[in-house]
Amino acid sequence: HNVDYLTGSWWPVLDDLYASKIPVYRFIQRPGDLVWINAGTVHWVQATGWCNNIAWNVGPLTAYQYQLALERYEWNKVKKVKSIVPMIHVSWNAARTVKITDPDLYRMIKYCLMTSLKQCQLLRDSLTNSGKKIIFQSRVKEEPAYYCNECEVGVKP
Repeated sequence: HNVDYLTGSWWPVLDDLYASKIPVYRFIQRPGDLVWINAGTVHWVQATGWCNNIAWNVGPLTAYQYQLALERYEWNKVKKVKSIVPMIHVSWNAARTVKITDPDLYRMIKYCLMTSLKQCQLLRDSLTNSGKKIIFQSRVKEEPAYYCNECEVGVKP
């Protein structure tokens, strides 16, 4: 169907899904209902009338969930698509504010943070070697994560 699943809009033909034996779950979400879908689940929403669309990306703080989120973040970078979850920002905030007791999750977050520091150092070295002046821009509490205006990749000022 020539659909770009990362950025395109797609409305499936239900008969195609049924014919391919792809499981489809259809239901009506009533006011006050919460719908929880697993990571990587292809889904779409159709309003039966006027509605407000409110969605949160949440997940349990487990090594598996963190791994899935990081993999999606990295895949989005490769595909040059803005991630809706700024994983580097989330990782630094988790390290600063959450006591991580799961050893696997701890190792993954530590590796992510070390990699982000390495990226900062490589970028700093590249800028310095090319004669660019680096100006520090501090952040204020609760300031949002930043994205590059050109490629929409998350950046850490």
